[in-house]
Order: sequence, then C-alpha cells, then structure tokens
Amino acid sequence: MAEAAAGLAALGARVWVTHLPGDAAPPGCIRCGSPDEALSGAGVVLLPVQAVEPDGRLHTEGALPALYIRPEALDRLAPGAVIFAGLASETLRTAAADRKRTLVEYRDRDDFAIYNSVPSAEGALQMAMEASPLCLFDSQSLVVGFGRTGVTMAQMLRGIGAHVTVAAQRETELARIYACGYRPLALANLTGGMAETDFVFNTVPALVVTRSALARAPRHQVIVDLASAPGGVDFTAAEQFGIKALLAPGLPGKVAPVTAGRIVATLVVRYLSHREERA
Repeated sequence: MAEAAAGLAALGARVWVTHLPGDAAPPGCIRCGSPDEALSGAGVVLLPVQAVEPDGRLHTEGALPALYIRPEALDRLAPGAVIFAGLASETLRTAAADRKRTLVEYRDRDDFAIYNSVPSAEGALQMAMEASPLCLFDSQSLVVGFGRTGVTMAQMLRGIGAHVTVAAQRETELARIYACGYRPLALANLTGGMAETDFVFNTVPALVVTRSALARAPRHQVIVDLASAPGGVDFTAAEQFGIKALLAPGLPGKVAPVTAGRIVATLVVRYLSHREERA
C-alpha cells in the first residue's frame, strides 16, 4: 500500500496516508495522525487488499494500532468520492450506498485478479522450490483450477519445463486446457491424478484436495495452496501423511510488494480515467 500511495503521488495526486509501517510517509505523501484527518475532503479512499472486518477493522502490519473505518467517517469525504476496498464488509457496503458513495471492491475484479496472478504464481513457484529437493523442471506438476490464477500458474510451470496437468470441473474448461497443450484432468478424478504428482498448486477456494486424495499422493509431494483462506487442502491429513502442504495467502504483497503496489495504483488510475470518460 505504501508503494501504491507513492505511485499515485508521482502521478500528481495529493495523497494522505495513515497507519503505514515506518516513521516516514512514502515519497510525495503526507502522513496523517488519524483516519479522520486522512479522510477529510478526500475524493478517493484506498483501503488494503485484505477484507474489511465486520466491525470495520482494516488490515495493518506489525505492531501498529488497530485501524477502523466507521460508517459515519464516510460523511467526511468529498461529494462523489470513490472508495476502493479489496473486499468490503456488509456494513461498509450499506454505509456507502446510504451516502451515495461509489464502492469498488477490487480484489475480485478480473483485471486486478489477472494482473495479481503474476506475483502470486511467482511466489508459489518460489515456495515450492524451497520446500522440495526436486527441480520443477521435468517434474510432474498439477494445477487445480483453471481460473485467473490457475491459467497463469500453468503457463509459468510450462515455461520452467514442468509437465503440467490441470484439473477442472467444467467440460469447457477441460477443452481449453487441452487446447492450451496441458493434460486435462476432471476434478472428480483428482484422487487418481495426485498419485503420480511431484507438485500440486491449488487455486480452488473449496476443499478439493481431500484426505482420500492425499492418501494416494507420494510422500515427497509438495502442495502450495493459493486459494483464499482456509484454502482447499486438508492440511491436517497432509501433516499426518507427512506431505508438505503450504497455505500461501497474500503472496503478491509478500514476495513482490513493489509490483503489487503498482498494480493497485494502476487499477485506481484506470478506473478513475474510465469513469471520467463515461461522465
């Protein structure tokens, strides 16, 4: 978020920040002592990628004090203000609608998610390489799900020289997997597909890598779960079978914070530009 703020400031925006780590504000930004000060008169509010809690609490890093966005705080914004939240709470959605504020939940937008899939996939590869004595090159690698992150994950694995199988549910997805040159695997047959796989990268936010599937997996297998918490892997069973299974939330901000921040800033600029064109 610090990089996103600095990027927006570099484009000429007047940026106020609060509750970011460190003593100094990002380049070109002004540090505020409170959320109320930061929100006063703002035309754009940029909240973290992580979900807003039901009580309005926002994600902060380290030992920073708790930060909340209250419904009444939206009254401080400029008319026509836009609020960008990775994922809003129902309270924030209602508060924005009642006050006729535009709320953009950007985490699940296709454009943001596809751009964000690149650092996510790179981070997953890094985790897999660190956790396994095997090379990804010439490995048998399985991607579960062929959505926005799954597509990027499969492309990177092929680029590194892995033999890539992709599991999906719908026939149209399986056809596309085949057309892209990967080995298609029906999700219903995942248990059998796990048996000869060195690496598994799950992107499905539901329990798909079950105990029965893990029972068939080789013990050297490494699983990286990129799905939203609690993920799609039976982690208890994986531990009992001696299989390394790693939950990997928030990879873009962890492995490539500068790139992740630039993606957020670009999203804001693109949205506002298109909004102005439509006006």
